[in-house]
Amino acid sequence: MKIFPAIDLYGGKAVRLYKGDYAQMTVYSDDPVSVARDFVRQGAECVHVVDLEGAKIGKPAHLDVLQRIAQETDLFIEIGGGIRDMSTVEKYLSVGADRVILGTAAVTDEAFLRAALAAYGDKIAVGADIADGRIAIRGWLEKSEYTTETFFDKMQALGVKTVICTDISKDGAMRGTNRALYKELGEKYTIDIVASGGVSTMDDVTALAAAGTYGAIIGKAYYIGAIDLAKAIQVAK
Repeated sequence: MKIFPAIDLYGGKAVRLYKGDYAQMTVYSDDPVSVARDFVRQGAECVHVVDLEGAKIGKPAHLDVLQRIAQETDLFIEIGGGIRDMSTVEKYLSVGADRVILGTAAVTDEAFLRAALAAYGDKIAVGADIADGRIAIRGWLEKSEYTTETFFDKMQALGVKTVICTDISKDGAMRGTNRALYKELGEKYTIDIVASGGVSTMDDVTALAAAGTYGAIIGKAYYIGAIDLAKAIQVAK
């Protein structure tokens, strides 16, 4: 299993939200690039980046930060947050992103998703944010018509290779991740699933790895010292 330590960007800083609420934001570092370098020192090979500001305004707000992470580390970079058109996909890939995550647009704009997959294949991932069994969109403020099952069925049919799957109820709450959800999805679909939301203990990491999960995102647990990143990477392997 791959470990993706997370950097959420807002105002040029590394922050974390509680359950996606911008009003409940904690700043953890004024220098996100130094955070990425620390990930490397602890053995990380991947990083999960979210442009929270970009998600709000609908266009990239941190291309410079992403480019510096790409230039100053060898991390595999996946980036999400407000990616709504091909021009934004191309901008991110041109400055060093290895994989671009489509969230709301993957749910609401099938033509865009199909075009992105046709042009870039496995460099395109999809975010599935789950609230009460439905796929949430627009910064988790709305629920779409898709259930978890109908959405994953569709993504598999379209040939999506990777889905970053977040149980919103667990995100940032430090109460454990939804192990049953990821195990069930992993058994049913051939999609590579990255578990996100509530990965808060080494037990979570061990359980997800044992279930054959492709990847796990570690966010708040890293920043508050609840998970030793170097150990988590070794356990995941």
